[in-house]
Amino acid sequence: MAIGPIRYATKVDLTIPGGEQKQLHNRWHPDIPSSAKIAPGETVKIECLEWTGNQIKNTDNADDIRNVDLTKIHYLSGPFEIEGAEPGDCLVVEIKDVQPLERQPWGYCGVFNKENGGGFLERFYPEAAKAIFDFEGIHCTSRHLPHVRFTGLIHPGIMGTAPSQEILDEWNRRETELVVNESHLHGTTVAQLPEPRNVLPGSATGDIAAKIAKEGARTIPGRPEHGGNCDIKNLSRGSKAFFPVHVKGAKLSVGDLHFSQGDGEISFCGAVEMPGVITIKTSIIKDGVSKLSLKSPMFIAGDVPNQYGPSRYLTFEGFSVDEVGKQHFLCTTTAYRQACIRAIEYLRRFGYNDYQIYLLLSTAPIEGHVAGVVDIPNACTTIGLPMDIFDFDISPTSKFAKGDLDMGNCAFVTDYKHKLTYDFK
Repeated sequence: MAIGPIRYATKVDLTIPGGEQKQLHNRWHPDIPSSAKIAPGETVKIECLEWTGNQIKNTDNADDIRNVDLTKIHYLSGPFEIEGAEPGDCLVVEIKDVQPLERQPWGYCGVFNKENGGGFLERFYPEAAKAIFDFEGIHCTSRHLPHVRFTGLIHPGIMGTAPSQEILDEWNRRETELVVNESHLHGTTVAQLPEPRNVLPGSATGDIAAKIAKEGARTIPGRPEHGGNCDIKNLSRGSKAFFPVHVKGAKLSVGDLHFSQGDGEISFCGAVEMPGVITIKTSIIKDGVSKLSLKSPMFIAGDVPNQYGPSRYLTFEGFSVDEVGKQHFLCTTTAYRQACIRAIEYLRRFGYNDYQIYLLLSTAPIEGHVAGVVDIPNACTTIGLPMDIFDFDISPTSKFAKGDLDMGNCAFVTDYKHKLTYDFK
């Protein structure tokens, strides 16, 4: 039997803002209308904008990163009605392929300004910066990070099913409680509550659109009931993901495609962000939530990982003792931050500045692991940096040193005024 071309369930326009494209949405809500139907067993292609909706440009300054409007993100394709899916079922999504769009063969990574988004290392690097990456088949390079080339493990940063009204209400309850009770303890934003500005409710209008604007959950965090913004680099081509279904038709959404990402996506805008096309095939396990005890999504990784040999990683250790010597009890966040700092301190020796290294750790396929949480009081984490992504030797026995190679620079804002290195002592 002849097989025809794969159907596009959604296409996007790279020439207009994401907020003008009604086949997209930027909030989670059960009342957002489905933009298309997908039959179980059908393979479809879904085009996606990069997560800001065409706000970031291929330039050599980071003014667009500094000024990005985060009330608009993320722009997701869908939601898609999966025919026959009912609450209590498990939706199975097979990722057949993920690719950049041929009409935009580049992506970007950014360090967000501390006053507008920030990031994992914002206390040290408060200013906006950017790196543009050019795609060369399965590889990418950047004029802002010279002497680096790596293979993309392309994946969707966001994939999830729609919440029921009850689950949405629970999200808003528990995140509001967090804001009320813990904001003063952290000195930063602890959760993004519903924001009526710049809501794109798909094709909804009138009272339904107003309800979505008032109640719709932000797409920024992943949530246990449905997945969402989990930024898992290994959820790539060949993977099979299992999602709980909470509403009729499942209302699957996908977006925030990444050409490559290091574990942790540490700079927040920390992957090689791109518009692209994902090819999926869906199926349904009836009553799968009960059968699989499925309270959160799970997945089986694909069989096309990066082929960087285990012995070719330079691995940095981090412990839950912070940069000023304060002890934190089994804090993996502190430990991972320290592993990042150790990598930054090391790579300076070759002539990269801190912002370049920060962007590199966000985008290159670093392997981040929790090494130990059993030996009180210190958690131990590791960051493995593949040495073969560099065109020179970065091993501890390397004879390369600062000044031997031209390391260029990343893109900064036009009125950049912060230092390029930070003294962690």
